[in-house]
Amino acid sequence: MPMFQYPLNVRFKLVALAPRMIVTDAQGREIMFVSQKIFKLKEDIRIYRDQSKEQEIFNIRAEKILDFDTRYNFFSANSQKHIGSVKAKGWRSIWRAMYLIDDINQNTHMYIREDNPWVKMGDALFNEIPIVNFFTGYMFHPSYTCYRSADTEDLTDPVMQIKKENAFFEGVYSVHLVDQNASKFEEMSAILSFMLMVQFMRRRG
Repeated sequence: MPMFQYPLNVRFKLVALAPRMIVTDAQGREIMFVSQKIFKLKEDIRIYRDQSKEQEIFNIRAEKILDFDTRYNFFSANSQKHIGSVKAKGWRSIWRAMYLIDDINQNTHMYIREDNPWVKMGDALFNEIPIVNFFTGYMFHPSYTCYRSADTEDLTDPVMQIKKENAFFEGVYSVHLVDQNASKFEEMSAILSFMLMVQFMRRRG
């Protein structure tokens, strides 16, 4: 049985000093609040149960400083137990975004693939044009799918998908569980990976 009621809704302000995202379920209930610590040399993302920040549930930390190819490790906040990681798949990510999701032994069990890189290119291009850039949130909707496989060419077993939605002056993404039989470990690994990806996309607009 899935951990949450899908689709999830992820939203954030495009202009904000401290990056933060609110995640709600299909009923509009807040299930996560994602906050990134500023002025840190290494990426440090904290995930709380809600905006009160009273209960931290996960954190994501980069292994290296400002490294394109670095690994981002997932930790359970209570025990600080390492529960997996995600890493961009080399320079290929410049064209088609690709992320490898590993278990605690750094064995790849899932990966994320950008569905159509041309959509991302159009989104980035028009975002640089004055006035027109106000409407890019309604023109382009990049999407990314998480697959269960270590082979990044194997598209036969999708698990979860995230898609950019219509929005003005803020970023909005929806997360859909494709495989209702996904394990809790797979479900959480995919969500944490998507939260990191959204932080990267937030910087682009």
